[in-house]
Amino acid sequence: MSNSKKAAKNSSAGQRVGKLSEDQIKANFSEMHPPLSASQAYIEAGRCYFCYDAPCTTACPTGIDIPEFIKRIQTGNTKGSARKILQQNIMGGMCARVCPTEVLCEAACVRNTHEGKPVAIGLLQRYATDEVIEKKVPLFERLMPTDKKVAVIGAGPAGMSCAHRLAAWGHNVTVFDKNEKAGGLNEYGIAAYKALNDIAQKEVEYILEIGGIVIKPGVRLGVDFTLDKLREEYDAVFMAIGLAGVNRFKIAGEAVDGVLDAVNYIHDLRQAERMSQLPVGDKVVVIGGGMTAIDIAVQSKKLGASEVTIVYRRDKANMKASEHEQQYAQINDVKLRYCSKPNRVLSKDGQVTGIEFEVTELDPDGNLSETGKTYQLEADVLFKAIGQTLSADQLGDSASSLTIESGRIAVNDVRKTSLDNVWAGGDCVSGGEDLTVSAVQDGKLAAQSIHEYLQSA
Repeated sequence: MSNSKKAAKNSSAGQRVGKLSEDQIKANFSEMHPPLSASQAYIEAGRCYFCYDAPCTTACPTGIDIPEFIKRIQTGNTKGSARKILQQNIMGGMCARVCPTEVLCEAACVRNTHEGKPVAIGLLQRYATDEVIEKKVPLFERLMPTDKKVAVIGAGPAGMSCAHRLAAWGHNVTVFDKNEKAGGLNEYGIAAYKALNDIAQKEVEYILEIGGIVIKPGVRLGVDFTLDKLREEYDAVFMAIGLAGVNRFKIAGEAVDGVLDAVNYIHDLRQAERMSQLPVGDKVVVIGGGMTAIDIAVQSKKLGASEVTIVYRRDKANMKASEHEQQYAQINDVKLRYCSKPNRVLSKDGQVTGIEFEVTELDPDGNLSETGKTYQLEADVLFKAIGQTLSADQLGDSASSLTIESGRIAVNDVRKTSLDNVWAGGDCVSGGEDLTVSAVQDGKLAAQSIHEYLQSA
């Protein structure tokens, strides 16, 4: 059964398919930010001051030498620019699309001080990497193969970043993933309008060009293999298993039709053969304040929902979604309500009809309190976008042997776990930032540590 048909089959009574034609939806899901032309890239690159000890580079979690890659664009050396980027961030193509540059490198750009407008670093990074990834231009050579074997659990940004670096050093890497396609959240969890033209899969294919990486899809830790078995058969293991558990509202009435998990819906949307066949609500309410909340809200509008509202329990400044993303939601006619805590789900005959909120307030110290004032919103679909957790099922036999901290796997600065030959990175580890670019950096740090471990073994 196709994902479109599966989604339609699992739809609630408040949803229906065919709200918009396929052509209308295709137009709605055009590029969030159109790519730069060659002349536009040249002009934009010329705005860079090429700062010494550039604050933009410091702000980049993967440490890309931003002034250097921009300088290479300005001199017409696009291939050299891409090499400079991908040396530090092998998933630079997707990160150019999904990385919150407005709060990282671009926020640190000194042009903000002089002009109030940073250099468009994200768009320049995309300009440099797109052609290389599209045409699979070889920029890396694998060293002489070693006899060392590394198992990577999870083919998302952290796992593929780690796999590529280890393979480049000559080690043999096997990547185990629960999905049929590699890419993790880049393939299944990013808004469709941010990842057009199958870029996630093209990036995976580019990574595999290095050689020495084998992907085994459709297999799960604790079901098809165990951590103990991998530790016996491989010299090292890197766990990049993400977060599969979904937080509950823990409020009355949520167990009715029409209360949906945003992550699962985005997964179906990204894999749909025809988005016009996806079930779409009319009045949609999204609970949450992060990127997933923005993504599901905007996409609901683009799919034909007449009214979409995001409701967050704290104020605007405390939303995890950036100011830029909040503005993008509003441009797409999504309403944002702040300081509202879900109280109870309203329903009739087992179908959601709305939700009641209690107004909250923040004191000067940022503590949240309830006011006793309530209001209701109508809804035929209610999306939960309130975060994910590490479920016990994900860990399989490793649950009792790994140290868990704040509900996630505890690691040190080089992403080493409490087990002697096991590392971990990405969303599943404690202290992470839940960003694609941070997951890539986790993979790099773990790969370096694993490489040193293998050399000394």
